[in-house]
Amino acid sequence: MRSVKFLLAAGAASLLSSTAAFAADMPIAPPPAYAPPPIEDFGGWYLRGDIGMTNQRYSDLNDAFLASVAGRQWLDKGGFDSGMLYGFGVGYQFNSWFRADLTGQYRGRTKYTALDSFMNGAAVNTNHLEATKSEWLLMANGYVDLGTWWCVTPFVGAGIGAARVTLDNWRDTNVIAGGGAWAPGASTWNFAWAAHAGLAYRVSPSFTVELAYSYVSLGSGRTGDPRELNGNNPLVGNYVELKDITSHDIKFGVRWNLDAPPVYVPPPPLIRKG
Repeated sequence: MRSVKFLLAAGAASLLSSTAAFAADMPIAPPPAYAPPPIEDFGGWYLRGDIGMTNQRYSDLNDAFLASVAGRQWLDKGGFDSGMLYGFGVGYQFNSWFRADLTGQYRGRTKYTALDSFMNGAAVNTNHLEATKSEWLLMANGYVDLGTWWCVTPFVGAGIGAARVTLDNWRDTNVIAGGGAWAPGASTWNFAWAAHAGLAYRVSPSFTVELAYSYVSLGSGRTGDPRELNGNNPLVGNYVELKDITSHDIKFGVRWNLDAPPVYVPPPPLIRKG
């Protein structure tokens, strides 16, 4: 009986030793794959800067003195030269499709020219009109990002705010009769609104560039009280008004994301000591 127990114990020991040896010969299982934390496709606060060109129009000129002149009509309604714009702002990306920002813009000085004619007795005379104009534009904007393909995101947006339109250096020159008038400059605050569309290219998680178009309504610009060249003021309390100024803007912009997600760094490789 004792010999049977001895044989069973010896067999069990032999089985355990062979199993351990087999296990020692097996390769060590690799560690579980490390999955990096998911990186959101949006993020927090950003700064923006813009530079671009303005292309401005107006609907009409309002001047009570010129309106009283007999037979007045436009020969060339004219308009504004193109000008530069410079903008800066701060915004917030709420999710992958909606963002909003507050922007300030200086719209550089542009020259206005136009030409009209009127009857001076039996003779036809002309007025060569010229002035300069500039604006400060403050806006609150919202944008909808329409999806991203190969790092390019088309977007549309709209904004409301206020425009400070400055109209100065007003001159009215009657070349034929040798007369004319001038007006001091003045600034006017108006309600402003804009519609935006463009393409954004994400260079890195923290840096995006934009090419955008904006249609902007700036309101009207006014001068001070006009006077004749000899100093006479034929209509006290009058002003020259360029009505309903709008602009087609082309802008190049950049955005810096202040809350960009951290760059994923993979763990070091596992080294097995033999």
